[in-house]
This record gives sequence, C-alpha cells and structure tokens, in this order.
Amino acid sequence: MLAAKMAKPIVVNWKGVQSSFGLEKLDRSKLYGKRQRQVLDPDGQRCERAELTRDGSLLVRSGMTAQAYFDEDGRWIPNRELVGLDAAGTPVDLAPSTLGVEQALEGPVSPDEVLDLSTRSVYVLTPEELDPALQERLLAGEVFRFPFNYRSDYNTETAYLVGNKSGFFALVGNPAPGEWCELQSVAAETYDDAADDELDFEMF
Repeated sequence: MLAAKMAKPIVVNWKGVQSSFGLEKLDRSKLYGKRQRQVLDPDGQRCERAELTRDGSLLVRSGMTAQAYFDEDGRWIPNRELVGLDAAGTPVDLAPSTLGVEQALEGPVSPDEVLDLSTRSVYVLTPEELDPALQERLLAGEVFRFPFNYRSDYNTETAYLVGNKSGFFALVGNPAPGEWCELQSVAAETYDDAADDELDFEMF
C-alpha cells in the first residue's frame, strides 16, 4: 500500500530568518464530522452521480470536470492543455506553486486586511522550523501576509499568517475590500398632525 504524498511546506522569511510549516487543509467535516446519504440500486449496489449534457449526447461522471473540460464540439480537453487569458484575450504566464519555496513575509499588517479577504481556504499549520521572534509576534495577535499558490495556476492568492493558543493558521483567498457608503445628509423625519386628521379609514 502506497503512503499518501505529503505536500511541501510553507516556507517564509521574516527579517532574514526562515520559518517553515507543514500544512493541512481545514474543512467542515474535520470540525463537525459528516454524514453521507447513500443511494442504492435495486440490487443494493451504490449508485454513482452523473449528469447529461444539455444536448443529451454526453454523460459526465463525478470528478471528470476536475481533470478536464468539454469544448463546444464535445471534445474532452485536459487541464494541462488549457491556457489562461486576461481580459483582453492575451495569454498570461503560469504562476508556479509557492510551496517549498521561500516567500517574503510582510508585516505585521492591519487585522482589517483579513476582514477584507474573500477567504477560499484555511490551513492548519504545524511548525517545522519557527523563528522565536515571529512566534512571539503571532501569539501576541499580529498578522503577516505572503503570496500563496498551492499548485501552479494563473492566480496567485494572498495568505495571512495568524496564530493563537490553539495553533497557527494560514487564511488564503483574494482581497475584496468593501467601499464604505453613507448618506451625505440624513433626511429629517417629518410628521403632519393635520394631514393625519384628514385620513378617512372608510376609503380603505
């Protein structure tokens, strides 16, 4: 039996000192457990989910779209053949994975940045080599930022390194700062007693 392949660590550098962390993705099932409803056929065999394309010509089984896509002609295109394009339709360069590659750690940054993050993933970090000065800052509640790519793709995400008495975590996503909106002037409430007296409830 083959052992599961471990992901490369997150490696960061703060003020010339390197730290590294093993990582494990946190999901709802690890926090709350999970239940799975099993659908069985008349013979008691487990059914597998599948969908027909709109024209009914292709049967798409679970996991197929994670490996490739179908074009308009129904041809199966592996992910490795896909090319990223920008808004103008120009091909963009593939951004390499950041795992195992030292990344400059920025910060401490304002905690407000984390509140403006559209979080896509949370990783539980296991320190493999941790700078004591960085550890002290993290346990004091300070936040640090670094670029993150789990695997090579066309969108390098932003990660925030945080820590508390429960451990160390990386919050990964894309910044989505909100724009504060408010009225330039608040409308004054007006109430006309005379108008209220003129109401005729028999009209309703």
